[in-house]
Amino acid sequence: MNISMKKYFFIFLLGSTTLFQTSCSSSSSEEESATIPETPETPTPPTSTTNDMDFWLTKADRSAELQKQATVLGFDTTPNAFVNIEVDDNQTFQTIDGFGFTLTGGSAQVINELETSKKAELLDELFGDSATSISISYLRISVGASDLNETSFTYDDLPEGETDLDLSQFSFDQDSAVISLLKEIIAINPQIKIMATPWTAPVWMKDNNSFVGGSLQPQYYEVYANYWVKYLEKMQAEGISIDALTPQNEPLHGGNNPSMVMTATQQTDFIKNNLGPALQAANLDTKIITYDHNCDNPQYPIEVLSDAAANAFVDGSAFHLYAGDIQALNTVHNAFPDKNVYFTEQYNSSNDDFAGTLKWHLKNVVIGSMRNWSKNALEWNLANDESFGPHTDGGCTVCKGAITVNSGSTVTHNVGYYIIAHASKFVPQGSLRISSEIKGDLQNVAFLTPDGKKVLLVENDGSTNTQFNIKYNNKWVVTSLDAGAVGTYIWE
Repeated sequence: MNISMKKYFFIFLLGSTTLFQTSCSSSSSEEESATIPETPETPTPPTSTTNDMDFWLTKADRSAELQKQATVLGFDTTPNAFVNIEVDDNQTFQTIDGFGFTLTGGSAQVINELETSKKAELLDELFGDSATSISISYLRISVGASDLNETSFTYDDLPEGETDLDLSQFSFDQDSAVISLLKEIIAINPQIKIMATPWTAPVWMKDNNSFVGGSLQPQYYEVYANYWVKYLEKMQAEGISIDALTPQNEPLHGGNNPSMVMTATQQTDFIKNNLGPALQAANLDTKIITYDHNCDNPQYPIEVLSDAAANAFVDGSAFHLYAGDIQALNTVHNAFPDKNVYFTEQYNSSNDDFAGTLKWHLKNVVIGSMRNWSKNALEWNLANDESFGPHTDGGCTVCKGAITVNSGSTVTHNVGYYIIAHASKFVPQGSLRISSEIKGDLQNVAFLTPDGKKVLLVENDGSTNTQFNIKYNNKWVVTSLDAGAVGTYIWE
């Protein structure tokens, strides 16, 4: 992760909500926003005795946290002057792969410290499909260590000056906690999708022989492609299927521990001449996803995809939002509409408040990415301890996980949990995004699930309570959200 950017730039902007609201939009080009008209008086909403719609609510003041509401929401045709959010399932967009987090080495470490029954209860809550589960459907994992491991490592670390061209020293030993935990998660949800991302190649392959920065030497491109094949095959042997990979996390940031720089030209060369052919020769169907960095540089994935040979091996592009605008996903989609886009990381800071983080992340990371063609939406770290660790020396010291495991005994639910849960609990894999128009401050996105349910996720980005209609098939229900609140609405 880009720790310097996160500590200084992103935290400052998160504290300035108004600035973010003007620089980041969650509406995509094919669906324009509309202004809520002024009305001279507020009408009284109709009273219904039949509930047609379930409503789950989280409020900015935490007085409701992913709480199912007892409010009766019945479809009606009585005219009123409230603004309509009209949902149209005749207009469909991308298929959804899932919602979730990165299962870092640190996450696995603290979750594994829980007593057996508490750990089982937590894993069912996170990954199960019971009434009390949030049904996380997508995980990102690091290939070797990320900065949220206790120490940096790869799967083929050697004394300085040595090489291992046949990868005979390749070993998962230092990642056994993640692998064992993944097996438990897969037992709960065999359909969960997993994306694998390296923070660095083995240092003996790099031009600076260091975990921090440097680049992969061209003479080791083929060896590194074989490293990927060995990784994917060994994970398969462990019963873990890797759906997708990105060749490098944040390839334009070399200041993290660990990290590695990989320019667009270098990544294009590696994919078309080494990684793509190696996966193809090994009959591995893991998707290759390019970039995996900030929205301020859509030209990087466009350059990779513009190379015909690389394009043939690439499924799509991945993005973070520590810089730039979420509409960069739409820019790349429009340039290559046959390729997918993904949103793979956004962190929560220990310095930020619940209300501001909930509001900004729902607007941009979840609603914004979905409205700009993303197939998934991932927050950063799943779990940490009460000191926001573990992390490497130089790694992120303020990254707040979705949950905090306190001294290995109790679990605290943080804002990231609710950001993802408002989508993951109700929008399973295979759902389709469908049309819904943004109206004023009512940021929203809608889905059609595989079993035919309609789901509308709404965030009130304004400063006052707002009443509105949810309109579907020429009928509507009347509802309202407080400022900064998030609601998920589900109906047949």
